Amino acid sequence: MTIPRMLFSILLIFVTSLFVGPAAAADLKEIQARGELRHLGIRYANFVTGDGDGFDVDLVRGFAKHIGVRYQLVYTDFYNVIRDLLGKNVVRKGDEVTLEGDFPVRGDIIATGFTVLPWRERVLLYSEPTFPSQVLLVARADSPQSPIKGSSSLARDIQETKAMIGKKSLLVMERTCLDPANYGLKGVGLDLRTYTKSTNLNEMVPALLNRDAELTLLDVPDAILDLQKWAGKIKVLGPISEEQDLAAAFPKSAPELRAAFNEYLRKIRADGTYDQLVNKYYPGIRRYFPDFFARKG
Repeated sequence: MTIPRMLFSILLIFVTSLFVGPAAAADLKEIQARGELRHLGIRYANFVTGDGDGFDVDLVRGFAKHIGVRYQLVYTDFYNVIRDLLGKNVVRKGDEVTLEGDFPVRGDIIATGFTVLPWRERVLLYSEPTFPSQVLLVARADSPQSPIKGSSSLARDIQETKAMIGKKSLLVMERTCLDPANYGLKGVGLDLRTYTKSTNLNEMVPALLNRDAELTLLDVPDAILDLQKWAGKIKVLGPISEEQDLAAAFPKSAPELRAAFNEYLRKIRADGTYDQLVNKYYPGIRRYFPDFFARKG
């Protein structure tokens, strides 16, 4: 091989390496052979605090130990988390969901207060539920609107709550659990204000208090923390959604990893570890979802 051809070959190998991402997402046996589980987490509420702990951080760290591998937390955000798992962008057009492009795969499991939504189920495998949730309509405490009285019918309560939005501006964040398209709030003439300063759901209440909009959406786990942090400054008006499940998510090519996680989840529910995590990060949550914890706890 001549020197120019040799240099060309070396350059070709170098350039090619620039486009090869980290190790792709794998199933259980490949992860055990690798010796490391990469957990995709988003700084959100007490699920992933950003300080190296949180409900889902402790949960997945325990799972990594259960399957005999090291644990690695990989931070991401709600806009990129599925891409970081699948190496594909999720493009959603109405009820259609497609995967496009090629990107580095950065993790093996999503666990971050991740809501089970029908469109996500088309491209992901979900574990058994790890936590309950529900989306609420929230206003500043000085708003003239009063919380709904509530009834025996959740569907009627949701309808009454949605009617309260009326002509008022509503702060939302697309491609998250607070996406108005998930709850029939998009394309119906509402004054939607999409929050775009960041992808951090923890900023929704500060934006509301800054009067970026008159109302906003929050889910229950986040609302519980915000009602404590911003005591006397916000109030819940009523439910926007049915009760929801949060769960860990995996690529559809990793059914054995999902099965192992479900086995681990059943184990820690039986030995009391799960209850300890709930009490540590979300004390008082059981009164909001007594049926879930009676069934799952």
